[in-house]
Amino acid sequence: MACTNCSTKTNDSSIPKGCGSKGSCGTDSCNKLSVFDWLSNMHYPSGFEPFDVVEVRFKNGRKDFYKNTDKLALQIGDVVATEANTGHDIGVVTLTGELVKVQMKKKKVDPYGETLKVYRKATQKDIDIWSEARKREEPMKVRAREIAIELKLEMKISDIEFQGDSSKATFYYTANDRVDFRQLIKEFAREFSIRIEMKQVGFRQEAARLGGIGSCGRELCCSTWLTDFRSVNTAAARYQQLSLNPQKLAGQCGKLKCCLNYELDTYLDALKGMPESDTKIWTKNGDAYCQKIDIFKEVMWFAYANNMANWHKIRVPQVKEMLALNKEGKQVEALEDFVFEEETTTATVQSVLAEDSLSRFDQPKKKKRPQRSNNKKTTVEAVPNGATKELKKTPKPEGEGAANAQKSQNNQNRPQRNQQRNKPQQSNVAKVEKQADGEKQAPVKAHDKPQVQGVATNPNQPKKKNFRNYNKNNGSKPNRKPNDDKQ
Repeated sequence: MACTNCSTKTNDSSIPKGCGSKGSCGTDSCNKLSVFDWLSNMHYPSGFEPFDVVEVRFKNGRKDFYKNTDKLALQIGDVVATEANTGHDIGVVTLTGELVKVQMKKKKVDPYGETLKVYRKATQKDIDIWSEARKREEPMKVRAREIAIELKLEMKISDIEFQGDSSKATFYYTANDRVDFRQLIKEFAREFSIRIEMKQVGFRQEAARLGGIGSCGRELCCSTWLTDFRSVNTAAARYQQLSLNPQKLAGQCGKLKCCLNYELDTYLDALKGMPESDTKIWTKNGDAYCQKIDIFKEVMWFAYANNMANWHKIRVPQVKEMLALNKEGKQVEALEDFVFEEETTTATVQSVLAEDSLSRFDQPKKKKRPQRSNNKKTTVEAVPNGATKELKKTPKPEGEGAANAQKSQNNQNRPQRNQQRNKPQQSNVAKVEKQADGEKQAPVKAHDKPQVQGVATNPNQPKKKNFRNYNKNNGSKPNRKPNDDKQ
């Protein structure tokens, strides 16, 4: 965890890099289960000695209380060496002063009882040993899981925590049933050459240690502020009229969400003065059964047994009147006489439906067409014998669609241009050669090459290769001439 104002990365001591508050920000986002010291700016009266117990945090939010017997000047964020069962441990001070006494009472710890003590502020050598031990945790966890699978043990090793002096490793695991891990401890000691301690935790505690993001989009309550895990059952969902869908009601730990208990008391208070959900009303049209309840609006929906698709909306006071008549042995005339209708205007309903519609963003906005001007351009085409032919008048495009309009006009005139270009000239086909002796004119044979642009062809000249010209408009198809097949 780290502040968004500082950085999302942390160093080996779990303190955000670049954090000017040394991991003790007032936003409670640096560390799990952090407590804001609102007495930090207050001065103690003269002759008053502050409380000599400090709160120290270890890996994944694990906290404990230690006595400052040597009267060290400790502040929030200091790294200290604390007493352990064997050796010493390294942690970070998270709370000092009178608030520590309040926290100890909250966790049912005697403030004046016997507690472990703080040895000293951690030296650079202590921090280096602690950092090296923290780096070994992740690869060791992977290997430990492989060994547990090889021994076919139904357990999951969720986390490993090294002691500060790197003399002991605590393995946290979860299991549904009791596990015989005696052989597992022997394998771990042989593999890792360190003292092993196995500690079983619940599924909720596992989620609290690992942390994560819930379905609400926020960090898990158990990893940020929730410390007591109360039992949650499906009755809490029934009272709140939630669908009993395990995928929606279960959290990341696989159990029912703890937040189902947050509003349960409010729902129970609202249900005290309302009829039961299985209420039945005796009417002349038949029995009517309760189908739905709106707790806070105090409205109930009923339907006849022979027509369950038609629901009738009735207020709770009127339902109580009908139930009182049924207790006296009297039948109710009909549910239609007690139907409650809300006064809603058509505009309000339409506006609500428009706001709640999920498809309101699917339809793209229509683009405005460019305005056409009245300026028209007359197109004139040249015709043989020097005459001109007036074609239909085409409007002159303006605005942003001018280029597109000009391109479409060129595409329409392109086929006519191609036909005129590919059509052979009549003067070249019907051209004849005059004989010197005055004989009749003879047409040029098909295999003879006609004159092109006034240049005479020599029949004795070697014939050049005929390279086909490709028409640009037809893509890869060659522009064939009628004389090519005869050759």
